[in-house]
Amino acid sequence: MVSAAIDNTFGNRLARHHDELDQLFMSLYDDRAALEDLEQAMAAAYEARPDDLKKLDKQREADPDWYKRGTMFGMTMYTDLFAGSLRKLANRIPYLEEQHLTYLHLMPLLKMPHPQNDGGYAVEDFNTVDPSLGTNADLASLTKKLRKAGISLCLDFVMNHTASTHEWAMKAKAGDPEYQDYYFCYDDRMIPDEYERTTPQVFPNTAPGNFSWCDEMHKWVLTSFYPFQWDLNYRNPKVLVAMLTSALNLANLGVEVLRIDAVPYIWKQLGTTSRNLPQVHTIVRMLRIALECVCPAVVLKGEVVMAPKELAAYFGTPEQPECHMLYNVSTMVNLWSALANGDTRLLKAQIDALDALPENCWFVNYLRCHDDIGWGLDEPQEWRLGIDPFRHKEFLYHFYEGSVPGSWSMGELYNYDAASGDARSCGTTASLCGIEKALYTHDKPSLERGIDRDLLMHKAMAFLRGFPMLNCGDEIAQLNGWNYKEDPDRVEDSRNLHRSKFNWRAAEKRNEPGTPQNRLWEGMAELRQMRDDPCFAPDAWVTTWDTHNQSVLAIVRKVDDAVLLGLFNFSQADQTAYLDSIEGVALPGSETLKPYEARIIHC
Repeated sequence: MVSAAIDNTFGNRLARHHDELDQLFMSLYDDRAALEDLEQAMAAAYEARPDDLKKLDKQREADPDWYKRGTMFGMTMYTDLFAGSLRKLANRIPYLEEQHLTYLHLMPLLKMPHPQNDGGYAVEDFNTVDPSLGTNADLASLTKKLRKAGISLCLDFVMNHTASTHEWAMKAKAGDPEYQDYYFCYDDRMIPDEYERTTPQVFPNTAPGNFSWCDEMHKWVLTSFYPFQWDLNYRNPKVLVAMLTSALNLANLGVEVLRIDAVPYIWKQLGTTSRNLPQVHTIVRMLRIALECVCPAVVLKGEVVMAPKELAAYFGTPEQPECHMLYNVSTMVNLWSALANGDTRLLKAQIDALDALPENCWFVNYLRCHDDIGWGLDEPQEWRLGIDPFRHKEFLYHFYEGSVPGSWSMGELYNYDAASGDARSCGTTASLCGIEKALYTHDKPSLERGIDRDLLMHKAMAFLRGFPMLNCGDEIAQLNGWNYKEDPDRVEDSRNLHRSKFNWRAAEKRNEPGTPQNRLWEGMAELRQMRDDPCFAPDAWVTTWDTHNQSVLAIVRKVDDAVLLGLFNFSQADQTAYLDSIEGVALPGSETLKPYEARIIHC
């Protein structure tokens, strides 16, 4: 039981959730001592929580929709690539304030092996900042300065696996059976082979198979992603208690958003795909309860790369919520598809599927991030529209590497598989939209079209349900970093093409009229101005609208009597949109848009 010394605030919160937490925990573990360990860890985290964060908790409890405001505007970046370290990043906060950011996602910065760390997603210590980036004190200092600037910090919390050099893994390698039970370790291939029959591979080319042989243990270990990332065994309650404790520790350092990585994978079960299992939702719900008891200012963002029909479950229900928000992966992919072929039908269908989800579903919308573009389109919908899914995917990844006639893009393939014909795409937004190629060829008309494409994509993305997140450098049209090919530690991963150092010399041109940097900088300001409208309230009604033109996407936003119409021409030619009226709302009968034009109309 929790000590009576804990003040009434935590006690009252825990009392509201205690019966449910008990039921959830016991449904997985039937281990009351482990449940008491979890509650004690929650109580200790509450006692250790700084007073200024407890004050923020009370503010957020009174304003639970704070992250749904139209003024939410985010950015994601690598600490080292942007500034070098956490301390140096703190000195760059004025640059973030210039953009009126309210949300900053720093890519993984917890202790990791070097150089083999999968961009920080192989974690050696969930409670310690990587020494190359700073200290825990530096992180706490940064979060305090960001809060003062009105910016909430998001950090990744990698729940599915640890680095193979994590303390637990090292003890397992040394033969300790207690820590071998933190993972999935087997003496022979009998169970691994049974597991392989039903479980898809994540990286069949770069990391084939779901198991790796460990010489030190003389055992096979489950490694769904890479051999140096060992999957955690959440059937062991000690794993859950330790991981939730680490999540609360990060919250007490001032982290306000936890991005939980690879959520659908965290529970494994033979005879299944080990994806989207009910136990996953039990674990995420318990994490949500722990946060609501200890640090209700903190919200959960899930990485769920699944079809729309799978997404609603990760939000839970209004009575038993799980994630506060998810990445909008599917719409991101469909935006790039629409840009390549000038056809918005798939994009419209995808947006409609997401808008049909319950009201508690909220999204972080984006165009580019640290990862590749995986062409996971809705194949049944493609067939219904007369599109061959395989040929379409092949067209898209070749288009964005610049090998299709008429392509303006300069990107690269990632994880190309000649046998299956599958591949993903890499590159910055500016380079994929044609800005790099136009600059390289000194083609001014093409440069204008590239900038127009870039702004169209950002404005369409920002008009969707949820809030927009830029990839650092998008605001200054940052180009690909081809010099990664000269680094032996990075050359094997083409995602490093868009993981390059921030170009501060280019950023200096953001206030020089006529430069690409200025055009994008001013475009982001227009985007924020667009979202400073009553129609971007959390309870806005959002839907697509028929334009009778497959090249033009129309989205309607409505709050009370206020209606905002967004028209987006994904074609490189003039297009006319014909708009049927909405009952009680006077929409324009038709609108003609220039190539790649985004037009916002108050109705």
